[in-house]
Order: sequence, then structure tokens, then C-alpha cells
Amino acid sequence: MTHETNPKDNRGHTAVDGDHQLSADEVEALVREYDSESNFRKLVGPTAMLVTVASVALSLFHVYTAGFGLLNEVMHRTIHLSFVMGLIFLVFPRKRAVATPKNWIESIIFTSFYLYILYDIAVSLPPSATKIVFVGIVLALVVLTLPVNLKNADPGKIAVRDWVFAAFGAGFSAYLTFFFKHIFIDNVGSPPDPVYMMGVVAIIMTLEATRRTMGPMLAWIGIGCLLYALLGPYLPGILAHRGYSITRIVNHLFIGTEGIYGVAVGVVATYVFHFVLFGILAQMSGLGQLFIDLATIIAGRASGGSAKVSVVSSGFFGMISGSPIANTVTTGAFTIPLMKKSGFSGRFAGAVEASASCGGQVTPPIMGASAFVMTEMLGIPYNELILIAIVPACFHYIAILLMVHLEAKKLGLEGLSKDKIPQFGAVLKKSWHLFIPLGVMVAMLLMQYTPFLAAFWGIILTIAFSYVPLVMRMLGNTSMDTSTVLTPPRLVRGFEDGAKFALAIGAACACVGFLLGMTTLTGLGFKFSGAVVQLAHDVAGLIIGLDFTGLLSENGMALFFGLIFVAIACIIMGAGIPTTPTYIILASIAAPALMEFDVPLVATHFFVFYFGVLADVTPPVALAAYAAAGLARSEPMTTGTTAFRLSMGKALVPFMFIYAPSLLFVNFTWIEFITALLSGLMGILALSAAYIGWFRRDLMLWEKVALTLAGLLLISTFWAAIAVGVVTLLFVLFRPGTQARMTT
Repeated sequence: MTHETNPKDNRGHTAVDGDHQLSADEVEALVREYDSESNFRKLVGPTAMLVTVASVALSLFHVYTAGFGLLNEVMHRTIHLSFVMGLIFLVFPRKRAVATPKNWIESIIFTSFYLYILYDIAVSLPPSATKIVFVGIVLALVVLTLPVNLKNADPGKIAVRDWVFAAFGAGFSAYLTFFFKHIFIDNVGSPPDPVYMMGVVAIIMTLEATRRTMGPMLAWIGIGCLLYALLGPYLPGILAHRGYSITRIVNHLFIGTEGIYGVAVGVVATYVFHFVLFGILAQMSGLGQLFIDLATIIAGRASGGSAKVSVVSSGFFGMISGSPIANTVTTGAFTIPLMKKSGFSGRFAGAVEASASCGGQVTPPIMGASAFVMTEMLGIPYNELILIAIVPACFHYIAILLMVHLEAKKLGLEGLSKDKIPQFGAVLKKSWHLFIPLGVMVAMLLMQYTPFLAAFWGIILTIAFSYVPLVMRMLGNTSMDTSTVLTPPRLVRGFEDGAKFALAIGAACACVGFLLGMTTLTGLGFKFSGAVVQLAHDVAGLIIGLDFTGLLSENGMALFFGLIFVAIACIIMGAGIPTTPTYIILASIAAPALMEFDVPLVATHFFVFYFGVLADVTPPVALAAYAAAGLARSEPMTTGTTAFRLSMGKALVPFMFIYAPSLLFVNFTWIEFITALLSGLMGILALSAAYIGWFRRDLMLWEKVALTLAGLLLISTFWAAIAVGVVTLLFVLFRPGTQARMTT
């Protein structure tokens, strides 16, 4: 799950796009532009040293607890979030250097909300000198959130307000850490008044940290959840509830593990951080370059080999990276120029890389942060989740490979020349040691060791085995690259980067805690699921009324439309925020809707997770595709549209494991598994041919429509529907007379 970029190809040269060299600075600029989680300040002097020390300390804390035992969950999470919130305001610049009218309007709305909850808590608490001082300090803090004096401000420079925010951001969690016994043991159930005051600070600083790292969308959702809890009696219809006071809300969010310090932050602090750090160190030790070399060996000679190298290398890289944008830029710096030189258009090259790179979040053994959240929400061991994710991940890459293969055949493109393909023996000779840390970690996960212990040994072995090239060089073997050795300075940089890349997801998960907390407090999830179920049944009723054949059932149609509505919600939500908060939100409020149709719990969560991932290549906010367009020098929107088209084959996959849970090894039967596997592959082939518009020849419009319908029929578990889909597929692709047309 690393975001580190490497703009060099497998020959050690800077990647070239036509006549234009893609320098390391250009690649880094792309990451900073499209990946808000990587938009770090370039610090110098004492401030840079302070950030380095704090970041390394945070990494060492997690490495130590992973190997030698976690603290109690509240203490562990508060220490983690204290570092995270404090560092965010030092590491990340404000989003806009100049205050625009839109920025002012947004900030005034947020400020008004802060003043409202400050007033409400001040009225709720008894008079005291402490309360007066607190109100004054928080008023000053709220004023600092306004975008004043920004006209000539340098976004890379840490302003006074950032130091204040850093102090308060670290302070609200540190308060719980230092007064843990007083709050959670001595006064359990009746927290003292200062706790409520610090809870208000926690709400304000969490929202501000989220705005700074993720943009306003997720923060708006956080405010919406709090207003929903406050204004329940005034809401209409199914949305109405009894309403809750600000003291009850603060107590629910700030004390315990139902809100800010809930499952989302717990997963980041317990699992995700360690794998982010492992991914960073593995990349620095040369594992990413090894993946590109292996992908070139495996797929380089095939038709359209350069694009298939992109897919395979993205799959390999996805095993250690859960970030679509980082995956896109890291592998794309090499593969996109190679695809363009091979004959693919820049638009198609960027789309292939973006579409393939989104698979990292569903690819075992590490997957993305969402997978670790899923283990907690479903209560299943991580080693089981790895097995469950295998078939969806395979379908993901098979769908893209089919699209790429058909496009290459359509254009008449060949594979890479022999001189561009590394020799397997040479690659193995210089990089054999890189397999050991990853292999040990995967083995430990499969042997049911805890994920954080597996990550601990992965980190330790990555550091230790990075010195193999140096030892071999001392023994006379000069074929190994000693620049990948994790020397103390490089190790410090790796620990610093590991902490930095975990900051944004920490803030996002703290903000998602608002939704999780308010969902449990108000029953929001049940209300949403009830609305979706009712709408699905209403639409199904209309369709049944038009069915003159009598073959359709209302429950079957209601399930289908329920899936469609939830999928649309996933894509819309995912277009504004990263996959992990998207998954947490939708798993909390949308997945229960599918359970009303007797869909297995694992299948519902994988469904919303998978469509949340697809949002990264869904215009108008297809960030992975836009980053790829920057590398390909192509138009961003058309690249995003093409990436979405390339993803249509795999868009069938979530529907497959809803209708056939055996694909996730749930309620497993061999008959259902084999049937779903074969029909799923044929369905992907049908949609791939339809959206590429070619199969041995150019397809006509009616053939594309027929193949699309065949693909939809093939996701069904009904034999009649599958049979019709198979017959349609075979007729269109191999119908009589096509050979003569091809010859002509």
C-alpha cells in the first residue's frame, strides 16, 4: 500500500513518452495533483527535522507494538491518532493558497456549524471558570479556520495557524491518553465536564484534518451525520427520530470505541499502518522493479504485449499496494510510454493502466485498507478473506486482459521484441532475495498468525534481506544492485514516508467514525436499507406488470434493481472520496439493504467494496484515469471514459458473486461454482467483445447490443437464462458468413 513512485523502467532509464522525458519531478507532480493523500509540503530546516522525528517515532511505535504486543484498544488508538492529527497540519498544506468566493462560502458554513455546537455545549454544561476559558480558546480556534490572509501565503510554508491546529489536533487524543484512568476507570459512565469540551475540539479538528487531506466531500458527510442526529424530530417521514443532545453526541463520538476511535481508526492503527510501511520499504528494496521485470517476461511476447505487461505488473504491484493512483503512476511511468511506442493510442494506454491499477485493492495477499476494515466488520479471519478475494481478483484481471487482447488483435499489434524482454535467469540471480520477506509474510497470514505480526516480520526481513546485494558484492558478485540497500538514512526516509502515507487515511477514518457513531445511535442504516428495499420492490412491480410471459418473479426483479441502486450509490459516493471511507459508509448503510433479499453478508460487503473500487475510473472524478492521462499526455476526460469502458467487463463480477456466492466460497457447491465460473468467463468475453467492438472482425451495432444482453444473461444462475446467453454469444461470434466478410 505504498505511494512511492519510481519513474525508471527496467533498464534503469527515465521513462520516455515519445520525444518527452518523464522526469522524477514530473511523476511526483502527477501524484501530488491527483492523489490528495500524497500532497505533502516540502519542508526544510528545524521543522523538517521535527516532522521526521515525529514520523519515525510513529512508525517505530507501530513496529514495536506489532512485534511485542498491542496496548489496550483505546490507548493504542489515541496514541496513534494523536501523532496522526498533529502531523497532518504540518505535513499537508491548505488546499487553496488564495481565498476564493467558493472557499469563503464553504468555510463560513463549516465555521457556523462549529459555533453552533460550541454554543450548544456551553449552554449544556454548568457555569465554571474552566468553561469560560474553553469557550474563548475554541472561539479563537474557529476564527482560524476561516481563509483569511491567504492572498500572498505560501502553501508550502507552515503558518502560525497550522502550528495551532497541530497542537489542538494532537491534544484532544493526547488528553484521553494522559487521563485514561481518570476518564475510563475512575469516572466511567459519568465523564467530567472537560471531556465534553475536548470532545468539541475533537469534532472540529477531525473535520478540519479531513478537509485538508481529502477535500470537503467527506467532511460534508460528517457534518450531515451530526446534523441528522441533532435535528431528528424535525425531519420528515422515515428519516425522523427522537433526536439527541450535543452532550449525548459528543459522549458517543469521543468516549469509547463507537465513534472517532471506532473500528475504522482501530483497523488503521492495528493493521493498515504496518502494511503501508511494509509496502514503502519493499518498494525501496527493489520489489516494484522486480514485478515489472517478471510481468515483461510473462506477457511481453504476446500480442499487444506492452499493454499486457501493464496489466500483469499492476496485478503484481497490487499485491503490495492498495492505492490505485500510486499503482498507476509507479507502473505507468514505464508501461504507458511502452504501450504508445507499440502502437496503442495515448488515450487507450492511460486507460489500460488506470483500469488495471484499480485491482490492487482487491488483490491478495495485502489488498487495500478496506480489506482490513472488512475483516473487523464481518468478524472473519484475514486469511479467510484472502481466499475469498482470489476469484474476484482473477476475474478483474482476466476482464482487462481480454479487452487488451481484442484491441491488440483489432490493431494488428505484435508483442515486444526479444531484446526488450529480460532474461528470467538474470532477473532471478539479482533479485531472488526479494521473494523471501513477501513469501514469509504470506505464509504467516495463511497460517492464521495475526496480520500485524505477519507485517512485522515482513518489515524486519525486508530490511535484513535488503543487505544481501551488499554482502554478495563483498563476496565478488557484482550483478546485484547495491543502491536498494536500506541503509540507515534510507531506512529513516522509509519510516518517515510510511507515517506520512498513513496520515490521510487516518483522518478519513476518524471522520467516518461520525457516520458509524450516528448510524448506531439513530438507526440510520436500517432507514436507508428500508428505503432501498421499498424502491426496488416498487420498480419490480412496474416491470412485472408489463411482463406478458409470466417468467419474471417480483423477488428476483426486486433483487436485481436493489443491486442496481446500491451499485449507483457506490459509484456516486466513490467519485468524491477514497475507497476505504466509501466502503465503510456503504457497508454501514447500503449493505444492510441487500441483506433484506437474503444475500449472504460476505457477498453484500464485497459487492459494495468492488463498486467503490470502480469509482476510481468512473468520470467525472476518475482520479486514477486522470493521473494516467497525465503520463500519457492524453485528454483526461476521454481517458477516464475509455477506462470506464474497459472496466465494463469486470462490472459484471459483483453481480456474479451475489447470484452465485460459491465464487466467494460461501454456501459452496461444486456445481454452482463451476457453472458460475464458466458462465462468468463467457459473460466477460461477451461484454469485452461488445465494448471493444471486435472479435475476429469489426462488430456491427446489433451484434454489440446482442453481446451486451448475452453478458447480462450469463450472470444469472438460471439454466434457461444461461443457455440463451451462451447461444447468443456463440451465434454472434461464430455465425455463418462471418469468414467471408472477414476475407472481403
